[in-house]
Amino acid sequence: MDELITRVVEVVILLYLVSTLMFLIRTVRGPTIFDRVLAVDALSYDLAVFMSLLALYLGEPLLAVSVVILTLWIYALDIIVSKYMEYEEVSIW
Repeated sequence: MDELITRVVEVVILLYLVSTLMFLIRTVRGPTIFDRVLAVDALSYDLAVFMSLLALYLGEPLLAVSVVILTLWIYALDIIVSKYMEYEEVSIW
C-alpha cells in the first residue's frame, strides 16, 4: 500500500509540474491583467498543493506547516489585489 501511494504521488507531482508550466505561460501571455492575476493566483495555490504532496512524499510534517502559512499569504494577497483593482488604492483600514 505504501508503494502505491508513492507511485500515485509521483504521477500527481508530474501533473502539477505540467500545470505549473501552463500557468506560467498564461501569466506571461495573458491578454488582460485579470488573466494574469488569475494565473498567478492559480499558480500560488498550485504551489501550495505541490508542497503538500512533497511533504507527504518525503514524510516531512514541517513542510506541511509552511503550506498553511503560504496559503494564508496567498489569500491576503488575493484580497489586496482585488481591492486595488476595484478602488485603485490599497488602504489597510
